[in-house]
Amino acid sequence: MKTQDFYYDLPEELIAQDPLEDRSGSRLMVVDKETGVIEHRIFKDVIQFLKKGDCLVINNTKVIPARLIGEKIHEQGSMPLQEGTHGAKIELLLLKRRENDIWETLVKPGKKARPGTKISFGGGLLTGEIIDLIEEGNRLVKFTYEGIFEEILDRLGEMPLPPYITHELSDRSRYQTVYAKYEGSAAAPTAGLHFTKELLKEIEEMGIIIANVTLHVGLGTFRPVKVDNILEHHMHSEFYQIFEEEAEKINETKRNGGRVICVGTTSCRTVESAADKNGVVVAGSGDTSIFIYPGYTFRVLDALITNFHLPESTLMMLVSALAGRENIMTAYEEAVSKRYRFFSFGDAMLIK
Repeated sequence: MKTQDFYYDLPEELIAQDPLEDRSGSRLMVVDKETGVIEHRIFKDVIQFLKKGDCLVINNTKVIPARLIGEKIHEQGSMPLQEGTHGAKIELLLLKRRENDIWETLVKPGKKARPGTKISFGGGLLTGEIIDLIEEGNRLVKFTYEGIFEEILDRLGEMPLPPYITHELSDRSRYQTVYAKYEGSAAAPTAGLHFTKELLKEIEEMGIIIANVTLHVGLGTFRPVKVDNILEHHMHSEFYQIFEEEAEKINETKRNGGRVICVGTTSCRTVESAADKNGVVVAGSGDTSIFIYPGYTFRVLDALITNFHLPESTLMMLVSALAGRENIMTAYEEAVSKRYRFFSFGDAMLIK
């Protein structure tokens, strides 16, 4: 299976740059995975496709302000008479916490970031030292500071918007779901951005179970597939957690003949990673590097609410595994012709 099989042509002006004022007012394309039949709706109509006894699985991860801009510290000896002076700007993106103060990061420019390099943020409020080079050119950084790391990060960090969004975000909360709880993501689980508290309350009142899972989204999700044969692509691992009570909600739904509808590819990857061979979700936590592409047999998921994904991405492969590549490519062609908004702040798709 070739990467180019998942390519489609997207005019740049269809990439959504700003969130809509009304989260649930975006458009919703409904695709029947068996027949390929397409309907065009508004997102809040999603409620019409849910029924009592279904389980909606949401990812309650919270995006951290993971983008830090700092300056390289010139140590004594390298620049005479200027001990502690600062130099070149360095950008750090926090990807994954390894230990308390050690993070896996993406550093730009990488050439200036050899082991031993020290970087100052916020005039010395936070200092990072590069302690190791790891796969894909990422760096391990050990931070030193006084006080609480999260509070310092909140003060100094910026929301790590994807590179295709060039507008500045005036309200940070718009890159968080209304149910975001556990901090740790470098990117938002964007299918969840369409839900309002009112819509979720309405869904619960209909007798639909809402189960929470956590998957901290890394940038590996968005990395381009650089190999021609998709089977040679290496997925990055991401941390997930499912509590006993939430796993039981999903398993009970399956036992009672209800559908499990995942909100976003991250929720999908979490439940599929945690399921045993019989499709029973096992509570616990760990790292997952699950790669779902056509030919995959879903153990838990029955339907998926998702956004429109980048051409040739692993997420295009995931939705194609669920609905069939032909159906997906046809749906995307129609989305382009009907001027849907694409990617993180864009419109949504329900694959039922």
